[in-house]
Amino acid sequence: MSYLKLKSGTDVRGIASDLGGKPIDLTDTAIYDISAALVCWLVDKYKKPAEELVVAVGHDSRISADRISKAVISALTDSGVTVLDCGLASTPAMFMTTVKLGTDASVQITASHHPFDRNGLKFFTKQGGFDSSDVKEVLVLADENTKYISDKKGEVKPTDFMSRYAADLRELICKEVGNSTPLKGYKIVVDAGNGAGGFYAAEVLEKLGADITGSQFLEPDGMFPNHIPNPENKEAMESICSAVVKSNADLGVIFDTDVDRAGCVDSTGKEINRNRLIALAAYIALQNRENGTVVTDSVTSDGLKKFLNEELKANHYRYRRGYKNVINKAIELCEQGIDCPLAIETSGHAALKENYFLDDGAYLVTRIIIELAKGLNIEKFLSKMEMPAEEKECRLSILTENFKEYGEKVIADLEEFCKNNAAYKIADDNREGIRVSVPGGWFLLRLSVHDPVMPMNFESNNIGGVEKMIEEIKPFFKKYEQLDISSLN
Repeated sequence: MSYLKLKSGTDVRGIASDLGGKPIDLTDTAIYDISAALVCWLVDKYKKPAEELVVAVGHDSRISADRISKAVISALTDSGVTVLDCGLASTPAMFMTTVKLGTDASVQITASHHPFDRNGLKFFTKQGGFDSSDVKEVLVLADENTKYISDKKGEVKPTDFMSRYAADLRELICKEVGNSTPLKGYKIVVDAGNGAGGFYAAEVLEKLGADITGSQFLEPDGMFPNHIPNPENKEAMESICSAVVKSNADLGVIFDTDVDRAGCVDSTGKEINRNRLIALAAYIALQNRENGTVVTDSVTSDGLKKFLNEELKANHYRYRRGYKNVINKAIELCEQGIDCPLAIETSGHAALKENYFLDDGAYLVTRIIIELAKGLNIEKFLSKMEMPAEEKECRLSILTENFKEYGEKVIADLEEFCKNNAAYKIADDNREGIRVSVPGGWFLLRLSVHDPVMPMNFESNNIGGVEKMIEEIKPFFKKYEQLDISSLN
């Protein structure tokens, strides 16, 4: 098997446990070869021998973490690399080892919110997470069995970096709010989903005086027995909403498995997610700025755009789905002289310029809690943003191997179709697929980057509006024999 088959966007991912009934492809050999190839990639990047490299290794709570960690560390040390073994850690913390500890790179073992039998690798340098092209280069080296030969075995140094990471978050809150127990009198409920985020309740909030009674699923458990650790998951959000109401808390916080994403719940038990989370993050990032730009993915709502433009006096730059796409575009705009303090995807990946454009769920939540402690009425603030009455995503499967070309033709044909319909207005600020405004709402058709799927999003300001849009547009798709439109039914 070519290791390129394990590439998933900017990550390496695969089946890491046979408990799910599928054969393991993320084997010890695969992990060793890929990690050895990473060393060669780093040697070429830094133009120094592997014996001078320092790489941090951490993992989330997945059941295959220990096995994979041993294989990664074995490959690194066999190449002469010094390894800082950070154990259970969040993905953002692993990046921060390059900043705070001066490591040359870091490896996080995680598969985000994916099922318990999956796992993977994320790579970081001081410049941030690897791009898709970087991951491909490493996997090509692994396919070629490229290894660095060293006469010296690298040293392994157990490193408790999470304590320092938590201390930095506490210091930030104290500095911004102004005293040593800035959260005294606040009740904040944390749901870690049995991932790596349990530290936030005891090591950050409680130590600053917060009442964390009602927090749940803080213990790491790679089988994720309570709910999927994913702020986008309906069951997960219902669970944290219920916990907030039951505990009469001021705020609820939920993390994904490796804590690079987060969601919140206000004191009434209402979700602060997707467009509402973007609005709150934008308010934080845009303080003391005029005409700042917020980069988001393509499926954000009309209400959010209006809120950013009119309430926050900001520019809204819609870009392609994929958190790394959004982050890279924000960095590019900054390099062009455009003030862009925030890149955020509706999935909850939020990267602030002030924090190295790192998508860090704990950092975002910390910034939100600072505003809470300063007296921001979050519910009142977010009530200013118009919310749609309905929203829906349908996924149209492409049934031919040449799915990219087929999907692009469908999009091009739809554009021509919409140009000839007076009720449809093609958005001029869209940069992925085609977004069309209709009376009382909009729809967006785009092509998945990696999969033979065309996601189609609908949003309506009226009850029944989504169904009406679907019924009006469905006849257009019926001529495409290689397109499964059953989800529109």
